[in-house]
Amino acid sequence: MVRDLLILDIMRTYTRACCFLVVALTVGGCATMGGYRPTVDPYNDPHASRIPRDEAECRELALDASGGTAKQSTIGAAVGGLIGAASGAAIGAAAGSPGTGAAIGAATGGLGGATFKGLTAEQRFKAAFQTCMRERGHHVLD
Repeated sequence: MVRDLLILDIMRTYTRACCFLVVALTVGGCATMGGYRPTVDPYNDPHASRIPRDEAECRELALDASGGTAKQSTIGAAVGGLIGAASGAAIGAAAGSPGTGAAIGAATGGLGGATFKGLTAEQRFKAAFQTCMRERGHHVLD
């Protein structure tokens, strides 16, 4: 009886974790870095008229250089999920329920991996975008 209640409680936790992971990956996969726009100071910029065109070109180059948030988040989720599942299965086996441990580990590892890779890709995007604009002679403030 107690074991059945414990398994039911663990399954509820697993279901919540999986639902949370699905929502997080859906939101993360829809997010792109396309909303970032650096502040460019046109004062004393001999190429000020080219700022809009250069921003568009640099955005494309930076997306290619960073790999894109959605793609990197998916890779991070897969790797994190595999590592989390293995770790969770080992811990769960010690507790007597390797399947539940693997499921919880996969959900938490996938979420952590997706978040880390997505943030790293966004940082690479911003750095590549700013470098591109500066190399074209613009004064980028942020």
